[in-house]
Amino acid sequence: MEQAYGAGKAGGAFDPLTFFQQPQTIVRLVCWLFSIVIFGCIANEGYVNRPDEIDEYCIFNRNQNACNYGVGMGTLTFLCSAAFLALDVYFPQITSVKDRKKAVLADIGVSAFWSFMWFVGFCLLANQWQVSKEEDNPLKEGADAARASVTFAFFSIFTWAVQAFLAFQKYRLGADSALFSQEYADPSQDPNAVAPPAGSGEYTGYTAETEAPADVDAGYDGSGGYQSQDY
Repeated sequence: MEQAYGAGKAGGAFDPLTFFQQPQTIVRLVCWLFSIVIFGCIANEGYVNRPDEIDEYCIFNRNQNACNYGVGMGTLTFLCSAAFLALDVYFPQITSVKDRKKAVLADIGVSAFWSFMWFVGFCLLANQWQVSKEEDNPLKEGADAARASVTFAFFSIFTWAVQAFLAFQKYRLGADSALFSQEYADPSQDPNAVAPPAGSGEYTGYTAETEAPADVDAGYDGSGGYQSQDY
C-alpha cells in the first residue's frame, strides 16, 4: 500500500523530509508558487492609466476581463494547491481504499482542468498584451509584471499537466496492485486473526480451525510417527 500511495504506512507518523522530497509534492509547490506570481503581478501592477486620466485600466489592452481572469485564476489555483497539499499530508492516514481512490481521481480531474484553464488564460493574456496600444501606457508602467504574468501562465499549463500525469500514475499503481479491489482492513482489528510468530512481522490470517489440515490421519499422534495398531 505504501508503494501506491506514498511513503509511510496508514496511520504512521508524518515524515516531512520524505514528504517534501516526493515529485508530486515538489510539482504541487511549484504550481502554488506560480499562482502567487501571476495574481500578485496583476493585482499590484496590472492596472495603469494615461497621464491625463485618473481612472486606472487593465494593462492588457484595457480589457478588464483579462485582468479579472488572471487574478481569479491565480487565486483559485493558489487555494486549490494549498488544499491538495494538505490532502497529500493527510493521505497516508486514510485507511479506506475507496476514499483513497476518490482522492486520486479528484487530483487527476482537477489538475487536468487547471492545465486547460491556464492554456486559455495564457492565450487570453498573451493576445491582449500583444494588441495593447502604446498610447494607453506611454511610460510602460507594469510592463515587466505583465510579461511575468504571461510567462508564468504558460509555465502553469505544464506544471498542472505534470501534476495530472503524476496523479494518473498513482492511480494506475493502485489499480495494478489490486488496492482498489477491496477495503483496507487493519489486521489488528480482525477477531479471526491469530497472532503471528514472534519476530516474524507477518500476518497470516489463519485461525486454529483453518490451519489444521482436513486430511490428517486420526491415528497420527504428532510425535513424528504413527501409533501402532493392535491386530
